[in-house]
Amino acid sequence: MQSKRLNIAVDRLRELLDYCPETGVFRWKVKRSRSAQAHSIAGTVNEQGYILITVDRSIHRAHRLAWVYIHGSAPCGDIDHINGIRSDNRICNLRDVSHTVNLQNRKGATVSSKSGILGVRKHRACDKWEARIKVAGKQRYLGLYETAEEAREAYLSAKRQFHAGNTL
Repeated sequence: MQSKRLNIAVDRLRELLDYCPETGVFRWKVKRSRSAQAHSIAGTVNEQGYILITVDRSIHRAHRLAWVYIHGSAPCGDIDHINGIRSDNRICNLRDVSHTVNLQNRKGATVSSKSGILGVRKHRACDKWEARIKVAGKQRYLGLYETAEEAREAYLSAKRQFHAGNTL
């Protein structure tokens, strides 16, 4: 996979690809291979839901290429998909943010979550649902609740209060 540093010049990117900021779709300007014909949609979706585009033997995430294509330079931080849909590369859905802010915009639980609910876990000792949130690198306890939905609401309320980068 590629690093966050882009190793493609803006001119080279624009020479090979067209980008539509309203749809977020890249198309090849020239034939690149049997599967990459001129005017065909560039890229493939990976297992995390990001669109990857190979340019000059380097793999790039399409959202980072979109940023460079429009702004003419690499982003300073992470490119966050505001609506949380990793394949939605419309320029209005992308923002250059710190890694912390990008994480604050997480919409769903991680794969390792047993509850499947962001910020919520089952507290086995008392058979209730516990809500926690990380603020400034420290976990904050938000309480125990009878239902997972109550714990989720407590988490979302705290997220709106403490995570300036979230868009929920």
